[in-house]
Amino acid sequence: MLHRRHFLTGAAAVAASLPLARTAWAQEAAKPFTLPKLSYPYEALEPHIDAQTMNIHHTRHHQAYVNAANAAVERWPALASMKIEDVLRDLSKAPDAVRTSVRNNVGGHWNHAFFWELMTPGGAKDPGGDLRAAIDQAFGSVDKLKERMNQAAVGRFGSGWAWLIVDKAGKLDVVSTANQDTPLELGARSVVLGVDVWEHAYYLKYQNRRPDYLAAWWNTVNWTKASENFGRNL
Repeated sequence: MLHRRHFLTGAAAVAASLPLARTAWAQEAAKPFTLPKLSYPYEALEPHIDAQTMNIHHTRHHQAYVNAANAAVERWPALASMKIEDVLRDLSKAPDAVRTSVRNNVGGHWNHAFFWELMTPGGAKDPGGDLRAAIDQAFGSVDKLKERMNQAAVGRFGSGWAWLIVDKAGKLDVVSTANQDTPLELGARSVVLGVDVWEHAYYLKYQNRRPDYLAAWWNTVNWTKASENFGRNL
């Protein structure tokens, strides 16, 4: 009898927990934005970008954008079924009450998801193929491109990003955006490269030395992915 009573009590507890588990699962499944997994460990970009910065940047900063983007869905349910690039390309689609949150948090999620893929350990030192030819035509050389992007990144007052894009005319260009604004809003046909110059991207290792961070960051660039981005229209 004692064993049977314990069994029934345990079974009742499990049964009572099932609706809560189903509710929690449904709530989690209803969230359209999730933190992407990195294709490399946090220490993989050492010594250029330290493991602690990568961990905090990914699991705390990016996760915060994901959480806030999902909160925006609760206020604007249609966002869950929309293509993120279409929303960010034309923010007037977002209701006034949620537009700033979409710009900052959905934009922050998109920027960071893009950024992680643009870095890799042991990648090619320089671009090749069509991207290399386009860079040489637009800027004169890869070194000249790096100079242009570094100038845009260092010149960005406060927090933001520097980008290599294919512009509306189909030509390569370097642009900079503030905060978590994206180059999609500028009409970019595709985004090739992007570097995060928020202080949380580099301050633990480089403190206020943003140029040193940028010089190191070029050693992590995934030129294979950049070439794929060059050939893609978003």
